Amino acid sequence: MLLIAVAAVRISSRSGLPSLLLYLGIGIAMGQDGIGNVSFSNAEMTQVIGYAALVVILAEGGLGTKWKEIKPALPAAVALSLVGVAVSVGVTAAGAHYLVGLDWRPSLIIGAVVSSTDAAAVFSVLRKVPLPARITGVLEAESGFNDAPVVILVVAFSATGPVEHWYVLIGEIALELAIGAAIGLAVGWLGSYGLRHVALPASGLYPIAVMAIATVAYAAGAMAHGSGFLAVYLAAMVMGNAKLPHWPATRGFAEGLGWIAQIGMFVLLGLLVTPHELADDIVPALLIGLVLTMIARPLEVLISLLPFRMRWQEQALMSWAGLRGAVPIILATIPMVTGVADSQRIFNIVFVLVVVYTLIQGPTLPWLARKLNLGDDAEAADLGIESAPLERLRGHLLSVSVPKGSRMHGVEVGELRLPKGASVTLVVRDGESFVPGPTTVLRLGDELLVVATDPVRDAAEARLRAIGHGGKLAGWLGTGPETGR
Repeated sequence: MLLIAVAAVRISSRSGLPSLLLYLGIGIAMGQDGIGNVSFSNAEMTQVIGYAALVVILAEGGLGTKWKEIKPALPAAVALSLVGVAVSVGVTAAGAHYLVGLDWRPSLIIGAVVSSTDAAAVFSVLRKVPLPARITGVLEAESGFNDAPVVILVVAFSATGPVEHWYVLIGEIALELAIGAAIGLAVGWLGSYGLRHVALPASGLYPIAVMAIATVAYAAGAMAHGSGFLAVYLAAMVMGNAKLPHWPATRGFAEGLGWIAQIGMFVLLGLLVTPHELADDIVPALLIGLVLTMIARPLEVLISLLPFRMRWQEQALMSWAGLRGAVPIILATIPMVTGVADSQRIFNIVFVLVVVYTLIQGPTLPWLARKLNLGDDAEAADLGIESAPLERLRGHLLSVSVPKGSRMHGVEVGELRLPKGASVTLVVRDGESFVPGPTTVLRLGDELLVVATDPVRDAAEARLRAIGHGGKLAGWLGTGPETGR
């Protein structure tokens, strides 16, 4: 099983297809109609495990979110996550009702379920196409924020009894989001403060502590009748931007847990589905997916981003980049647990829709980005910088990678003009390391080790990023250490 999962990761990374499809395929192959012939139909267990996996995935995503990158895109992302979700739910539900003939309750559930986007799926196929930070920031923040209102809507539509009036739902959503946001920010700040000022007995405890704090944020948000998913994402984002000790190890630990959570969750979802029962729902799923992809998503983007005056090319790409991932399939188990009529059909439709349209949209995203002239190959690549604290020496060791497209290529070490207290101590080039001099010219593919004292650590990193984007004249072109752009 482990070997199969590793092979799936490699195939996913090389083919550009989201890993969702490969892991679902493994689960289906192990299921009732597959070679494993494993019988599994416990929707309630799947939902519980899926929620736990989502907490881990959202925490990992929040830890990797850079505040300075999503800050300019935050208003647009919030609009997509609130106004956009409402538009998408209404249009998709209308399509399910009038084209497929479903009752309004199942139609609304499907409309809400498929309104959540998945950044992991989007970026897994766009990783080789450099996009403007404005687009990636909006897509990343949207995927982190829109899970919360979608979960609230699905739970409300799946509850027994009549569906509440729209203005009551809006009030509940606003209240739960506000509670979740407040708790997430508070837990994230308190956790960051504690980890920076309390020395744990072993460095390996820091990654565990970070994930535990993120989980506490989810639990506190849920217990306070707020959005636990928003709380865990915001708490993780606060900690991820707080310069915590042993950050590289923490980041790697979170990424590993995220992969384990995704693999387990997708395989379990694949086990839950029964392929021979999907035949009758393929056409309805294709029709609803067509409405979602060609009408609901573009209309959602157009209306939500109207005040932000984004170019039509950017709106077109974001409309096509609304990939669905694991969240819709997990949310489709909620009506199964609550006993909603046609719940099995809802799950089958959502399953087919996600798989088919991910297969169609995923491989065509890079092509569309290039056709819309949004894949800017000339855009300078950001430096890969990792930091390890040298606690007893009151300093930091920065590991800097010079990627393809970086304007640090051709810059001499002396021209970096690092702040006093920071210095390039070692360069690794073509597998060999040497101590550089002031006139050593840096090249693409170089690995730099930079030692910086505590007071200048942030300024040194900002200066290195500025050189990576602006070259040796960064300080004269408005890309100095104070901006890091």
